[in-house]
Amino acid sequence: MQIKRFVFFFIAVMMVACSPYNGGGELVGTRKVKRWFEPRPYGMVLIPTGSLNIGQNDEDIAWSMSAPQRTVSLAAFWMDETEITNDEYRQFVYSVLDSMKRQRLVDEGYEEFLMKDRKGNVLEPPVLDRRMRIDGKKNEEYKEILEGMNYAGDDRIVAGELDVRKLVYKFSWYDFKQAAANDRFYNPETGIYKGGTVINANGEREAVKGRSSFIMRKSVRIYPDTLCWLKDFTYAYNEPYVKEYFSHVGYDNYPVVGVNWHQAQAFCHWRTALFNNASSNRVQDWRLPSEAEWEYAARGGLSGATYPWGSYYTRNKKGCFMANFKPMRGNYIGDGGSITVPVGTYEPNGYGLYDMAGNVAEWTADNYDESAYEVTHDMNPSYSMTSKNSDNRIFKRKAVRGGSWKDVAFYLQNGVRSYEYQDTARSFIGFRTVRTRIEF
Repeated sequence: MQIKRFVFFFIAVMMVACSPYNGGGELVGTRKVKRWFEPRPYGMVLIPTGSLNIGQNDEDIAWSMSAPQRTVSLAAFWMDETEITNDEYRQFVYSVLDSMKRQRLVDEGYEEFLMKDRKGNVLEPPVLDRRMRIDGKKNEEYKEILEGMNYAGDDRIVAGELDVRKLVYKFSWYDFKQAAANDRFYNPETGIYKGGTVINANGEREAVKGRSSFIMRKSVRIYPDTLCWLKDFTYAYNEPYVKEYFSHVGYDNYPVVGVNWHQAQAFCHWRTALFNNASSNRVQDWRLPSEAEWEYAARGGLSGATYPWGSYYTRNKKGCFMANFKPMRGNYIGDGGSITVPVGTYEPNGYGLYDMAGNVAEWTADNYDESAYEVTHDMNPSYSMTSKNSDNRIFKRKAVRGGSWKDVAFYLQNGVRSYEYQDTARSFIGFRTVRTRIEF
């Protein structure tokens, strides 16, 4: 009996000693971590918290006044050193292809491609097991099932040619902005929304039914539009780029192009999932930069600079061009490249970012509107919206920054804005990603 009392007393003492709320009656919180350190993401640099005078401060074609100056402040964020390359985007494509192959096999009853618990039972909900190798050569049944991923019939040129139209990435996210806009329709006593509408990921307006209405689900074809090299230029022999630019090893370190805004968004979601599945650290999601973030990063800590390198000129003291663009009325190779060049070819700006001007223009998260700077907040400004399918095309314009290999010097300026439609892929538009730093 005394032993039982001793054991009970010992357990009680240990529970009190180990309790996260033990503080001698004082309010001490639940966590004992004094300082949290966010490791540097691979291939990214930290853009510190700061402010800038956003907008054009030099040339303005035809007095467009699309970027009036104003002062804004921004929280710190991580940004890719370079534009996303063909090889990096190909990792995304291969990952989606691998998942689709495994899902096809699972759908045909091959549960060995699903994760199982220690008792051998399939996890609920099911999770694909990427450790299991798909060997179509040894298993003819696998090969026959996976043949459905290839071109067939008259569409096929050679056997085993992958049908890139079937490469679809499915993802979902919670739309906080639309949820906040509909909060006034929510009745906390009944848990029901009375009124309110939401635009879903397919561009359709529907009545708010509950939390599920704000969960956006989207499917995106992710393979780059390689035909953009022909569609963008009339009477130009660009067939070699159509066939090789994305697939050949020689272009691995070149910026990916032919990717529309939706595909760039899908890449960001996949990159976040890739990290979360491999790390126990909780971080913010990867995403496209806002216009303000992009311009702040491009200026490299220099106030009033025309270009990212801080000069009013496109050449350095030795007469060499500082970026890849269209100099001297069409002499494309005057700067060292006829089309795009490998990322990091030119010197970085003050923050260590490469090619913030030229090479390829870059998608941002924001919609393009001439008056956007007049209505956005002066802290972390962002101008984004979800458009309906029936909306005018003007509401589907996304801001593009930085200028490209085919643009004149004007578009390379830090403050110059341009746009492209969100569902359009170009041979001169790519992207880079950012991730908000958790403050500490």
